[in-house]
Amino acid sequence: MLTDKFASTPHQDKHSLLYLYTMQSKNSDSHIYNCTAVTLLNDRQIDFYSSSSDKPRTAKQNWLKNISESDWKYSTEKLQYDRELLNILIVTQMSEFGHSQSGVHVLQWRHGCEGEQSSDGSLTVLNSINEFGYDGEDLIQFNCTSKTWITPEENREREEEWSKAFNADKKCLQCKEMLKMYLKYNTTDITQSHTPPAVYIFANKSVSLTCLITGFYPKDVKLSVRKFGTSIPEHLIISSGIRPNDDGTYQLRKSVEISGDDPADYDCYVSHSSLTEPVMKKWVKPKNGTGTALIEIVAGVVIFVILLGMGPIVLIKKGIIGGAGPQPVNNAVPLNPNAQGDKNIPLLPVSPNGQANSGAGCQPVNNAVPQNFNAPGQCNCGFLILI
Repeated sequence: MLTDKFASTPHQDKHSLLYLYTMQSKNSDSHIYNCTAVTLLNDRQIDFYSSSSDKPRTAKQNWLKNISESDWKYSTEKLQYDRELLNILIVTQMSEFGHSQSGVHVLQWRHGCEGEQSSDGSLTVLNSINEFGYDGEDLIQFNCTSKTWITPEENREREEEWSKAFNADKKCLQCKEMLKMYLKYNTTDITQSHTPPAVYIFANKSVSLTCLITGFYPKDVKLSVRKFGTSIPEHLIISSGIRPNDDGTYQLRKSVEISGDDPADYDCYVSHSSLTEPVMKKWVKPKNGTGTALIEIVAGVVIFVILLGMGPIVLIKKGIIGGAGPQPVNNAVPLNPNAQGDKNIPLLPVSPNGQANSGAGCQPVNNAVPQNFNAPGQCNCGFLILI
């Protein structure tokens, strides 16, 4: 696959060419199916092809409209030939899986190459890709180095069938030719001058330190989160992966969890082809570190809760709460309106004759004075609270 594992050198530029094809087996009595394709040069679309259109190929970059007539014809014929090849291959797969011609099935093809161009104009292919998918599943791929077909389930019969129907090695060589052809032209509107990344470093409330770089082109970049000048291992890093911006540039962020009171020095270290030397952005800790502030807040809350719980104990010991015995809850009116001061107030409801009444008719206090103490089911209820 086209990956980012090859780093460019000062005297070499890395370029890539990728074709993405899609064919659907529908709406065709003659079994000649519609095919669409997109060509990407250095990760950016340069054309669109649709076999069902009166004008099958459309240029998506201004410079492509100015290439020679012969090169335009050659590159267009390649797309048309690939469409015919895909039509054969999708019929082959429908037959293998026992799918009817009337059903809707999709064959996808992705092939391309990546290479480095030296100052003398020579191009060295570093990597190639040639793989197919059918109805959303991996189907088969061709290894341009070993010149062999590979299937996910080691389907030898399918590998032999495709080897007969498709000269895949030719496609590997053709990709290099096409890439060299496109690089002859002034592709300034697609392969813009290298743009350096803007670098940011910050920590959020959960003490997650993040390095963010954005606005760079091309997408090949190396970003390290460092502690005391040493790169933190990737297995400890959470990475977003390189993602596109809407202006054609790219962005990448990496985060690591750190301790709030960590005294270490952290920085972001960036290498990119647009930079004459790597950029280092150091994390400047806030005066009151995130972790310290968080600890102070938590400690304050804990102390407040403890004091809140101790308050009633202190007041009870001083006789401010409770006195000689617990008070009726909810500010209930004393059962004996003639009682003086804080003389003995019973915990259990009492009747006018002074006898405790613990019957089942006890109702919660609602701050109302019972009109008839002898009426069943009416009484004041007290609660004993243990601290």
